Order: sequence, then C-alpha cells, then structure tokens
Amino acid sequence: MTRALKIFLAAILALILLVLGLLLTTGQWLPRLAGFWLPDDTRIELAGNLRWHDGALFFPVVRYHAQACQLAEIKQASLGWHHHRWQLHAADVEINTQCLDRLLPQENADAPRSLAEWQAMLPAADVQFDKLTVSPWQQFAGRLTLALSAQHQHIDYQGDNLRLHASLSGQTLKVDELSLIAGAAPLTLSGQLNLGKFLTGLPVDGELQARLALNAAPEPLNAALHWQGQQGTLLLSTAQDKTPLLTLPWRADNREIVIEGGQWRWPWATQPLAGNVALRLSDWQQGLAATTIGGRLNVLTQGRGGKGNAVLSFGPGHLDLLNSQLPFQLTGDMKLAALQFFAALPGVLVGPLADPLLQLKPGALLRMRGRLLSTLEVDEARWPLAGVSVSSQGINGRLQAILKAHDPSFGRFSLHLDGGARGFWPDKGRWLWKYWGEGELAPLAAKWDVRGTGSWQETLITLDRLSTGFDQLSYGLATVRAPRLTMTQPIRWQRDAEKPAFSGAVRLDAQETRFTSGGYLPPSQLELALKGSDPARFQFKGALHAQKIGPVSVNGRWDGSRLRGQAWWPTQPLSVFQPLLSPDLKMKINSGTLRAQVAFSAAADQGFEAGGHWAVKDGGVWTPDNRISGVGFSLPFRLRAQQWQFGARRPVSLQIAAIENQFTLKNIHAELQGWYPFNEARPLTLQNLSVDLLGGQVSMASLRLPQRRAAVLKLQAISLSELITAIKPKQIALSGRINGELPLWLNHPQWLVKEGWIANSGNLTLRMDKDMADAIASNNIAAGAAIDWLRYMEISRAWATLNLDNLGNARLGAQVQGTSRFSNRDQRVNLSYQQQENLFQLWRSLRFGDNLQSWIEQHASLPTQKENSP
Repeated sequence: MTRALKIFLAAILALILLVLGLLLTTGQWLPRLAGFWLPDDTRIELAGNLRWHDGALFFPVVRYHAQACQLAEIKQASLGWHHHRWQLHAADVEINTQCLDRLLPQENADAPRSLAEWQAMLPAADVQFDKLTVSPWQQFAGRLTLALSAQHQHIDYQGDNLRLHASLSGQTLKVDELSLIAGAAPLTLSGQLNLGKFLTGLPVDGELQARLALNAAPEPLNAALHWQGQQGTLLLSTAQDKTPLLTLPWRADNREIVIEGGQWRWPWATQPLAGNVALRLSDWQQGLAATTIGGRLNVLTQGRGGKGNAVLSFGPGHLDLLNSQLPFQLTGDMKLAALQFFAALPGVLVGPLADPLLQLKPGALLRMRGRLLSTLEVDEARWPLAGVSVSSQGINGRLQAILKAHDPSFGRFSLHLDGGARGFWPDKGRWLWKYWGEGELAPLAAKWDVRGTGSWQETLITLDRLSTGFDQLSYGLATVRAPRLTMTQPIRWQRDAEKPAFSGAVRLDAQETRFTSGGYLPPSQLELALKGSDPARFQFKGALHAQKIGPVSVNGRWDGSRLRGQAWWPTQPLSVFQPLLSPDLKMKINSGTLRAQVAFSAAADQGFEAGGHWAVKDGGVWTPDNRISGVGFSLPFRLRAQQWQFGARRPVSLQIAAIENQFTLKNIHAELQGWYPFNEARPLTLQNLSVDLLGGQVSMASLRLPQRRAAVLKLQAISLSELITAIKPKQIALSGRINGELPLWLNHPQWLVKEGWIANSGNLTLRMDKDMADAIASNNIAAGAAIDWLRYMEISRAWATLNLDNLGNARLGAQVQGTSRFSNRDQRVNLSYQQQENLFQLWRSLRFGDNLQSWIEQHASLPTQKENSP
C-alpha cells in the first residue's frame, strides 16, 4: 500500500468518525446552532439523537421553548428529500398558545415583506402532521397536509370537528371547503378572495358563502360576505325568507373597521326580537392585542308593561389572546308576554380570549316581575350581582336572591337566599348558602316560615339545617297545631357518577290535632330515614306515633315520579283512641284491640292510592244509655281517586256480641261490600243483616245504595212481653209474639217506611192495670164503657199497617179481633183505629204508660160487634 493511499484512507476514516461524532452529539451542538436564527429567549431541545432512517433524518422528540414555557412539541419527525422536494413528516405536533406572550418582539425588525416575497421564500416541500393539536382548542385536533411551492400553496386539514381544503395561487385564495362543528351548530363555508399585496391589509375584493345550522332556527341559515375595495356587507338569511336576519354594512381603511347601521331580527323566539348593531375596530392593522374595540347592541321587545329596550354597550377596550380588557354595560328592560326584566349590569371582560373572565362591577343588579306560573304572580325578584365573576373555572363571589310573590288563591310569601361561591360550577368548586322566608297559606288559614343552611362542594350537596312549619293547618274537619319539619341528620347527596349516594333523616312534629266533632289527636311525631342514590331514587323507613297511639311503622321508596310504601299498625288496645272521641258523646272505650296494614302509592298522574285492611277484635264501648261488647271485624279496603272500596274479593263481615239498652240486641251480624262514595256504577251493599232482639230476630236481606227498591226489614217472633218488660210501663201488660215487614227507603223524596205491616204470631194477651182503667172510666163515661172490654183481652188477630215519612210522622192503621173477659162474661171485640204520631219525638220521650193512657182516653170507642157468652 502506497503512502498516498494510506493518507486518503486515514482522511476518509477521520471524516466518518467526525460525522458519527456529530450525529451522536446532535443534542448538544444542533440546538446551539439553531439559536443563532431563533428569537431571543427561545431555544430548541432535542430528546434523543438524530438517526438516518429510510432515506431521511429522524428526530424522536423536538421541543421549542419560549423562556420557561413549552411552545411546541414535535414527536416522531422525519426530514428527507425525494423527487426534488423536501418531505417533512411528524406523528404528533402540539402547540400551546398560552406561551405566545413569552415571544419577545424583535427590535430590529425589517420592513414587512409582501405576499409575493413570502411565497418566493417557500421551498418545494410536502408537509404532513398526522395529528396537530392547538391548545386550548383540543377538540379541533386533526391531520394537516401542506403542499408548498413558490407558485402554489395547498392546505388540507381533516379533523372530527374541523375540515379545511383551500389553495393559494398568487394573490387568489380559493376556499373549497371549511366545515366547523361547534356544539350543535355546524358551519360550512366556501368562496374566493383576492388578497392584497401585503398580508397586513384586507383583501382587495371577494365573496364568501356559508351555511349554518342552529337548533333555535327551524331551517339552515345562509350567510354571504362580499366586499369591494374598502367596504362591503355581511348578510344572514334563510332560503324561505327574503328579509335578512342580519345586515352588517361595513367600511375599512388602514386605521379602522366600522360597522354602522347594522340591523338584526330573530322571528323564532317566544316573541319576535329585533335591534341594531354598531361596532368600531381601531388600529386593527397593529394586531388583535393593539386593536381598540367599541360598539353597541340593543334588543327591542314588547309584552307585559308595554315596550322594552335593552342595550349592551362595550368598549373602548381590546381583546387579546392573552390579556383582554373590554368593559361593558347591559342596561334597560325586556318586556315578555308574562314577565318583565330590568337590568343594570356594568362589568369588564378580562384575561385570555380563549378563556376570558367576566367581572361584574358594584351596582350590578337584575330584577324581574310578572307572572311566573299560571297563578303565581311575582311582585319582585332581585339578584344583586356586584362583585360576581364568571369564567370557565367557575363562579366566584357573593350570590344573593330575593323573591316576593303571591298567589290569588294561596296568599303571599317571600324567600331569601344568601351565600358565596368559589370556583363553582355544578359538581366543581364550592358554594355555601343560607335561606329563609315566610308566607301565608290562605286555604288552610296558616302562616309558615322556613330557614336553613347548605352547601355544594365538588360533587356533594348538603343540607346542613332545615326548619319549616306552620302556626296551624285548618282544613275540613280538623285543625293541626304547629306542624314543623326538621332534619335530625343532614341530607347529603353525593353526585359522583361511580358512587352516587343520598341519605338523611327528617322529623315532622305536630301539636294536638283538633276535630270539629270534639275529639283530638294527641301530639304526634313522624320520623323518616332516607337512603338511596339521588333525590329521584331513594328508600325511606320510619315510624309515626301520637303518645299512646302507634307506633305505626312506615317504609317505601320514591323513584322520581311515584311514591310507594307500606305501613303496619301493630296490635294495640282500642282504648288508646279514646281522645279521638268527643267528650259530648259520653262514650268510653273499655276493651278491644286494633291492628292494620296499608300499602300506598302516589303520583302526579294517578293521585293517591292505598289498599290494606283494618282488624278489630273484641271491641267494647260504654255510653250512659248503651253498653256495646264483642265488636269484631276485618275490613279490607282500597282507596283510589278519592273513592273507597270495601271487600274487593268478598263481603266484609261485622259481628257485635251485644248492645245493651232498655232491651238487649244480641248476635248482630252484617256484611258490607262496595264503594263509598257510591253511585249507580259502583254501589254500596249491606246484606245478610240479622239481630236477635226481644226473644225474636230482626233481619234484612239486602240494602243497596243508591237504592233501586225498598230494603225489607223483617221482624220474626218478637216477644211483646219482653218489650213491655224493657220499657217498664206500670199500667199495661202484653204477651205473645209478632211478625212484620217494614220496607225501608233511604233516598225516597217522602217516605222512610212505605206500607209496612205488623201482625201477631199466635194469640196475644192484653192486661190493663185496674187503677188505670178505673181512672179512665171515672173521667170519661163513654171511654169507661169501652175500657171494660179492654181490662183483659185475648187477641186472636192483630194487623197493623205503618207508614213513616222522612219528617218522623208515623201513620198507624190497626185492626184487632179478640175476646174480652169482664164481669165473668166473654165478649167478642173487633177494634179498628188510626193513630198519627211523630215517632222521633216519641223516641225522645218514651213515657209509654202516660202516653198510652192519654191515647185510650181520646181514641177508645165502642166495639163494632160484641157477643155475650155465659
């Protein structure tokens, strides 16, 4: 090997080692080299070393920093040369716009280049970013493709919410498609522009068309922007309506852009809205941050209270990507069909344009009055908003509300809310509050009050304290004194989607409940524990008791639309219900037990429904005139649409062992089935009634309500001697038995008993006291002759008809046939008579002996036939 060859090989090896060294130390020397061309206080950072891959330089991670803020990050980038064009590719590019304020302005900036000069500097290159993300607009991330040359530039951007396809040839910009999906308002745009010589100026002329869909509009909106030179017009309209929804005439020069005489209208609101627009942008060529913005927007309304005009004025101020400062003020009123709003809201918009902060100044106040619901009239609602700020991070400041309203049927009330928020949005930040109020409830003759405290911190809503109640509730037959609802455990609602929870405990206390009948319910208390996932889905469990009454166990659930539950009344003495009876009844419960079970449900579409049964065993009651014992029944029932149904499957059976009075009623049995209140379609039936009375029996087969026919009350073998013994007359004695049928009417316009009859069952015997007979004979000679035949008489046939009207007037027609014995002679007697008496008055007196003597003196007559027997 020659010496020259050795030197050449050594040089080649040294060059290879140098290249390898440079490649292996790229992270140290390349960023420093690039720093000569980068703006001050910016730098490039490489993670990993460059390597050659598939004919291109491969960069694992490249980061661009402006001071201490990372402005951009490029991952998996490669740079190559193919077919005389540069090929730049990156898998992921992220740009943070919040770092733009760290870029220091260049003091020795050259004169601005023209569009043609910029284009001439462009290399022939194809650029592709698989994913480009610009914060804080991450929702518009997508794939970017650029095809660059000095003559033509093409851009294609494809994302889920943003698509763009456009090209620039010289000064002609053609937008083939721009599609933006922001929420529920997709926008599509196309058109062509002729740009100016410099990019800092407006296009020379052009026209753009756009199509916008809004949920609030029944059809898509068409927008057209066209200009020529320094003026143009923006129009917004629909295909069906030729009158524009928005007309913005504008003019522009190198210093300002002005919109004057702009008009807008919106015909699809509750009432048609319209107004004017004015806007002025000064020094706009110096960039957004240096542009001074001012303008005015108003809305005209007409409704309750006449015409309204609300004006939003803003500026002078500026909007900036990083530090906006735009004052505004909303003043005036809005008149809607049923409501009126009055606003005085001064404030300022500050902070970055992508995430601004709205601050309300002292004096900010929003008021409202009018009809909120069909019958609720708002006298005044006030929202003091001074010091409140709103941003994407939440609401901060003191939150207050005052409501004064009235309902013509229910009365007036006022409510107050006061609290503070810190970074609050629903399920984010913190909001603490307290509330209080008072009012009246006219239908129940009641005054009420409410007060409490609560909070909403992150996903947890808590009611720490609640107290609400009435001074009384008076409705129908009852008056409840001082009912009050309080919390025994805080109500907590955890709104975390993965672990939702709802819990708490409440107690309803009430003093005595007085009834118009004279009785009362002792002070009562209902305690309920609540547990579930949210206020629309929870279970409850508790008990109700009123001193000795109860406790009644209650449990159930609420599913957001329907309340379902069960209640159990354990077996307890009937005597605990003594307070429910009026003292005027002079009735004392002395024995018996009660138990009950009820299932219930309530919903807006069905009202309140319930079903269950009551059971009474061996009940006993004492009164001054009666003693009732052995009462027993099991009453299954259903309640729906305010109508009770008894004995749904089979009749309800009622038994009473005895009712002791002047005469004793024994073995009382009856069956009940049907509805109450009753009607023709749903009747109430009392059937199989039987009572052992005076040695016989009284029975009734069926009584239907409403009545279609008379209910026949049958008397069987009633003992007259037991009747006389029970009423204890001293002047007369009767023996024997009678039968009868009394057709009863309860809804007849005149009669209670119509064409009833009573007849003897076997012979009857009548004996009259000697002193009474002698007294009648001495006072009335004619009556005395008749009385002689009635001193002792054996009656073989007795027949009487009875009619009783609904005023108590009874008409009795009787025929009596028998044999009278007097002075050792038997005489055949036929007696016919008519008697009219007010039965109600007679029952109240029951001075049977004196009444009988008076009747005989007035009505006794000679018999129609008589037969003498030896």
